[in-house]
Amino acid sequence: MEPRLLHSVVDSVATVVIHHPAKRNAMTAAMWRALPPLLGTLAADPDVRALVLTGEGATFCAGADISTLQGSPQEAQGLAVAAEEALAAFPKPTLAAVRGHCVGGGSQLAAACDLRFAEEGSLFGVTPAKLGIVYPASSTRRLVSLVGPATTKYLLFSGELIGAQRALRTGLVDEVLPEGELGKRVAEFARILVSRSQLTQAAAKEFADGRTDRDDHWAAQARGSGDTAEGVAAFLERRQPRFTWTTSE
Repeated sequence: MEPRLLHSVVDSVATVVIHHPAKRNAMTAAMWRALPPLLGTLAADPDVRALVLTGEGATFCAGADISTLQGSPQEAQGLAVAAEEALAAFPKPTLAAVRGHCVGGGSQLAAACDLRFAEEGSLFGVTPAKLGIVYPASSTRRLVSLVGPATTKYLLFSGELIGAQRALRTGLVDEVLPEGELGKRVAEFARILVSRSQLTQAAAKEFADGRTDRDDHWAAQARGSGDTAEGVAAFLERRQPRFTWTTSE
């Protein structure tokens, strides 16, 4: 099968799989181009309430396919940044499920997700210093927001890889799972995300990402949504809430 992005939607969870096993799931130019429209389609699907990004087999993503840099490195970088920004802007919770190498463009995509769960033994790195490439300013700022300036400098200055436990300590990863348990934990956590209020999640995502001009908007959404009343009623009645607000509102 040629390099491509595979996707499915099951039980309100969209799963996007980076599929290029011949090159450890390296992203080709065509794959970078395909990601933003795919995310747009999934964001508009009312059945999708969360998204999981992962790689085929035992590797998340080894970065950009280096052959794509032989023509115009600037163009290739622009494609990667556009895909990263589209992922960061996805209006519903996103989770990167990482096995094996998560390097270069792979780390760029993982950092653009809201959360990152990794299998023990995974390796993370941001490697433009090995190629003489200036890492994009927006991507650098996103990395700083996750791990702080010191760890960002360590990763970018050296291009060295770090293990899952160090990634966990620095904030690059949210959970580390024993080998063989990542899929089960991601599925379990995705079910939790799907069961929660999209109103709460959407507002929290904007606030956490630094947006400061929508307080009144979200207050109005909360007043008109009915989610709060439903959540309180469900708690008192000891049942699962049936939240109805969606990101299309």
